[in-house]
Amino acid sequence: MYTNYILVFIALVILFSSFVTVRQGTIAVVTIFGKYRRLLKPGLNMKIPLIEVIHSRVSIQNRSVELEFQAVTIDQANVYFKSMVLYSVNNPDEETIKNVAFKFINEQNFMQALIRTIEGTIRSFVASKKQSEVLSLRKDIVDHVKDQIDTVLESWGYHLQDLQINDITFDEVILTSMSRVVASNNLKAAAENEGQALLITKTKAAEADGNAIKIAANAEREAAQLRGQGIALFREEVAKGMTHAAKEMQTADLDTSVILFTMWTEAIKHFAENGNGNVIFLDGSSDGMKRTMEQMMSINVMDTITDKKKKS
Repeated sequence: MYTNYILVFIALVILFSSFVTVRQGTIAVVTIFGKYRRLLKPGLNMKIPLIEVIHSRVSIQNRSVELEFQAVTIDQANVYFKSMVLYSVNNPDEETIKNVAFKFINEQNFMQALIRTIEGTIRSFVASKKQSEVLSLRKDIVDHVKDQIDTVLESWGYHLQDLQINDITFDEVILTSMSRVVASNNLKAAAENEGQALLITKTKAAEADGNAIKIAANAEREAAQLRGQGIALFREEVAKGMTHAAKEMQTADLDTSVILFTMWTEAIKHFAENGNGNVIFLDGSSDGMKRTMEQMMSINVMDTITDKKKKS
């Protein structure tokens, strides 16, 4: 009776071991006595109990790993990288899955090879560049790694989906010197901008002063012309008035010297009002007044002739 129970137990174990569940996104690799046999797709599968063995389960989903390592530039500067690698199985084909399952002893060996390959590729690239160039070559580093790694990963059955360099840093001394260089460049640029602004300000001020001088000169010239025209008109009107007055007095049989005396007294009055305390010597004799008036009349006549010539 005990034998029957044992046989039933063994039958149940064999029956249940014949069913295999494979998770979504995973492919199971089956071997017989250590030799590759077939693949099991996601879902419920059957295998030969005690003979077929699940060698490994290969994930075809995207996987990521973070890297932190150091490189040295051509000018002996230490550069520290923090990056993220995104990779996956190249495709779910049978040959690819076999390659992934049997290329490395285990997953740890594959990860070690992947990390060291990426680090070595970046180090060799950085070793040919100067420290001042590294920060601006982030995209070039990524492109270089992808070009170098893709072929190697495909031979392992994998594909590099993405490589992101999240952080690039240097030693504290280098960071301090870089900050000083940036600060000095900013100060230089600020000084150049201030110099240009000052030059523009000075230029505009000089142009404004020049325009003001031109405007003042033009205004003074126009004012002088107007003053000259006013004096000419005044003299002309005075001459006309004196001529008319002389004719009227001759018609009335009066002495024209009264006109000279009146003008003489008006002139003395004007001198007294506007002389500002200055001493002015005048010839008060009748001959002196007559001579002065004749000179004024002759000057007026000459100005009148000159104005007529200019107008013609």
